[in-house]
Amino acid sequence: MAKKVVGSLKLQVPAGQANPSPPVGPALGQRGINIMEFCKAFNAKTQEMEQGAPCPTVITYYQDKSFTMEIKTPPASYYLKKAAKLKSGSNTPGRATAGTVSAAQVREIAEAKMRDLNANDIESAMQIVLGSARSMGIEVK
Repeated sequence: MAKKVVGSLKLQVPAGQANPSPPVGPALGQRGINIMEFCKAFNAKTQEMEQGAPCPTVITYYQDKSFTMEIKTPPASYYLKKAAKLKSGSNTPGRATAGTVSAAQVREIAEAKMRDLNANDIESAMQIVLGSARSMGIEVK
């Protein structure tokens, strides 16, 4: 018999750095999810990823206090800032450029994000990444 789903929760947790302190602990604790079990499982699943990369995670929790988690790839903005060597995007995107990335870097980011993007091929995935770059004030050369 299938487990009864109670709800789901979305968190953005740094890869390999899940711990019971806020925001992870309170968000899981108030839903009755075992915090330490989540932290150990999350850190084990993200140990091969770059440490500290923000990982959007969807946690589905069940009536018997068990849970499943789906860890997605870091946001395109994280990859773009890293490629352009920036701390943040432009304060006035469209007017001022914060940095530049090459078309090869955009393709690399699109390939890394492909499983989480709503795209059929790499060219359409690149267009999605280009839109993120434009909204951050990052120019593509």
